[in-house]
Amino acid sequence: MRVLITGGAGFIGSHLTDRFLRENHCVIGVDNLITGNTRNIAHLVGHEKYTFVRQDVTHYLYFDKQIDAVLHFASPASPVDYLKYPIQTLKVGALGTHNALGLAMAKGARFLLASTSEVYGDPLQHPQREDYAGNVDPIGPRGVYDEAKRYAEALTMAYHRQHGLDTRIVRIFNTYGPRMRLDDGRVVPNLIGQALRGEPLTVYGDGRQTRSFQYISDLVEGVYRLLMSDFSEPVNIGTTEEMSILDFAQHVSVLTGSGAGIVLKADDRVVGDPQTRRPDISRAKAVLNWSPQVTLSEGLPPTVEYFRQILTSS
Repeated sequence: MRVLITGGAGFIGSHLTDRFLRENHCVIGVDNLITGNTRNIAHLVGHEKYTFVRQDVTHYLYFDKQIDAVLHFASPASPVDYLKYPIQTLKVGALGTHNALGLAMAKGARFLLASTSEVYGDPLQHPQREDYAGNVDPIGPRGVYDEAKRYAEALTMAYHRQHGLDTRIVRIFNTYGPRMRLDDGRVVPNLIGQALRGEPLTVYGDGRQTRSFQYISDLVEGVYRLLMSDFSEPVNIGTTEEMSILDFAQHVSVLTGSGAGIVLKADDRVVGDPQTRRPDISRAKAVLNWSPQVTLSEGLPPTVEYFRQILTSS
């Protein structure tokens, strides 16, 4: 196949690119680099089956070659990024999705939308199933990302129902691994970066808020299987290995040998920060025969080593 991946220089997009190239597909990566980084794709320079195009996907997308699949992963994806770029985040969820869907329609291509567990907001259902409509504040600071993805899902299903477009929707839960940005504001790079710099690890609120951390290779496998399936409803891809942020900080502290300790900032809870996050992955197991394979104890060491190299080279 020839596959086009928007957000192709980002954390997830670059790992997906590697997977498709390993499977001998051709890949076109599209990214405007406001949060992506060419370092993530530097190893692909000169690859005969890879093409990179620097473009904002909120502008019209045109390619003269046949394209068999469009994977729409372009979007700021961390609170630091979408609070810095709120309008761009909304535009890439709306106009960017519209353009990517239009390209898929024009080429007769399969379309896969990267959605997020944030469509569930601060959930009142636990764990979160795909039929749960969520608890989202549309005008809160995180609403620019949550609602952009909810709109993108609605638009994708409208194209599926109205035009018969072959579509997929993946709802991605907290994912970590090499190629994350050290300064993207998410808990994994924040805590690992602090530990490697010898700083106290900062945990906001009381530390009891939970996340379910999945390693990047598990996500890539789930996305690949979903694209190759014939299932059009949303599918959660994440791990059920739920833990508190405080427990995660302790894991990082032990793994890095940090002696700086952990600081709780109980009065600095992040506005809109979900208190629980764990997917129900029954659908992924049944439809894709997928389940996460990499434990936190297996995935954290290569992630820490990646950040160590980044800090050493900076």
